[in-house]
Amino acid sequence: MRIDLHTHSTASDGTDTPAELVRNAAAAGLDVVALTDHDTTRGYAEAIGAVPEGLTLVTGAELSCRLDGVGLHMLAYLFDPEEPALATERELVRDDRVPRARAMVGKLQLLGVPVTWVQVARIAGDGSIGRPHVAEALVELGVVPDVSGAFTPEWLANGGRAYVEKHELDPFDAVRLVKAAGGVTVFAHPLAVKRGEVVPEAAIARLAEAGLDGIEVDHMDHDEATRARLRGLAKELGLLTTGSSDYHGSRKTCVLGEYTTDPEIYGEITRRATGAFPVPGTGGPA
Repeated sequence: MRIDLHTHSTASDGTDTPAELVRNAAAAGLDVVALTDHDTTRGYAEAIGAVPEGLTLVTGAELSCRLDGVGLHMLAYLFDPEEPALATERELVRDDRVPRARAMVGKLQLLGVPVTWVQVARIAGDGSIGRPHVAEALVELGVVPDVSGAFTPEWLANGGRAYVEKHELDPFDAVRLVKAAGGVTVFAHPLAVKRGEVVPEAAIARLAEAGLDGIEVDHMDHDEATRARLRGLAKELGLLTTGSSDYHGSRKTCVLGEYTTDPEIYGEITRRATGAFPVPGTGGPA
């Protein structure tokens, strides 16, 4: 089985619609794909309605969190999307995305970049607006060569010149809320230092004590030494280890199935979840 547990659609900051994403996942030879848009479940209905035969869809989300001033992302799988406490927190994060993006545009303009809100809103379309949309505007303007080039201290990286904080969950609250909604939590790319400051390993240990289920190990932003370090940490803490592409369509260079999760780990994730169940494909629309 080929299992990719971290992808994004146009419901947040990917370039594939949810329907296109599941079709592309099947075409890439995946058996299981998780839809984990940022702080939203808005893509679920379309994705579920389009799952091709032979592919299984795992519903999820990537929750924006912050601990001691450091931003981090928490993957949440198979939770009940209607559970009110978690739904309220996702809404608070989403509601803060527009004023945050507007503030980043303002900062960039003060830095002499001719970016406009109209441009960023056009790029985001109906998606949950975020930094990648601002980054793509910088690419369009020729300020940076690609989206990754915008995530530097000079521009949009955490603490960068045009960075603006947003409402984010405490990760301990995120673990608690997802578990209360019947879901499973995996700390996304926990040591992706190229993205900016990361939380110390002691914090990961504390999250494990609080009920964190796993950590994402095989990821494009982890080199081999980092992956080995994380596998050792996971073994020490009793955490599951996953691998995923973090696919965003054409917005990033990663491809579906670039990194995958062991079937036994996937089986354990589904065993622990009680809020929702994987959706087997029935063919979807032609």
